[in-house]
Amino acid sequence: MDMGVLFLEMVLMPLVAFMVGLALVLMMRRVRAGIERRVGPPLLQPIYDIVKLYSKETQISHGYMHDVAVMMLIGGYIAAEIFIPVPGMDGLAPQADLITLMYLLMVPMLGMALGVGQTANPNGSIGISRALSAMLAYDVPFVIVVAGAAMTYGTTNLVDIVNIQQQQSWGLVQMPLLAIGGLLAMHAMMGKEPFEIYVAPAEIATGPMVEMSGKYMGALFVMQCFQLYTIGVLYTTLFLGGGAHWLAFLPKVFAVVFFSVAITNVFGRYRTEDAIRWLWKWPTLIALLGLAFVIVR
Repeated sequence: MDMGVLFLEMVLMPLVAFMVGLALVLMMRRVRAGIERRVGPPLLQPIYDIVKLYSKETQISHGYMHDVAVMMLIGGYIAAEIFIPVPGMDGLAPQADLITLMYLLMVPMLGMALGVGQTANPNGSIGISRALSAMLAYDVPFVIVVAGAAMTYGTTNLVDIVNIQQQQSWGLVQMPLLAIGGLLAMHAMMGKEPFEIYVAPAEIATGPMVEMSGKYMGALFVMQCFQLYTIGVLYTTLFLGGGAHWLAFLPKVFAVVFFSVAITNVFGRYRTEDAIRWLWKWPTLIALLGLAFVIVR
């Protein structure tokens, strides 16, 4: 592929991810408002929030590592966007696979851990220890799901996975148990209720965010946009057949995130040990059953 086209994709794909992520954040907040029977935010509220946060004075920086951590928070997701195939932009996607994406999706959480460790705030340290515990918990079923998907499709290349589903049937049909286990694991990746154990405002004053202000808090908001988009697109790619064009692709992404948002707003937050126990029990069990089905069929 022409280098100019590749460079254009490297610029456009993160930009598209950010814009769609803003819409997903707006949907998430409006769904919560609807469930709570109150007026939701206006259409441009996510943009207003980002502009407001970046225009505020940043109260304190805890040094070089604090700034590097913020770059890792966003950079990990931006790198992931480049290698996820979407309609009309899959020139770079064949260069990576599911294994690469698994590593890239760990970078933001590890970056947050480095930044919070630099602050030496006990509330932040407690929060990030909980976040890393949650990552260990949801990564177990997620890895099993990835292994099962790779065995089913015979490849870890996401472009090939989309093509196979479009020629045969969706992964949701071919491996329903793995699809359910993957949906539960990816919901935990979003860090929302009932797995919002590392924020816990009533216990640890929002945990990792306690030392974040101004541009740092703005970076966390931007990261959330990329996070919602990445998880929605990855699940759509693995189990919902991707999409030949954006009108077929985006509704699937929004449906995946909507499912998680609806759950988020009707469940309370688990304690750390309860969240780990639940993730190692139900999603892991379902994923193992799905993997066994894939092996024996």
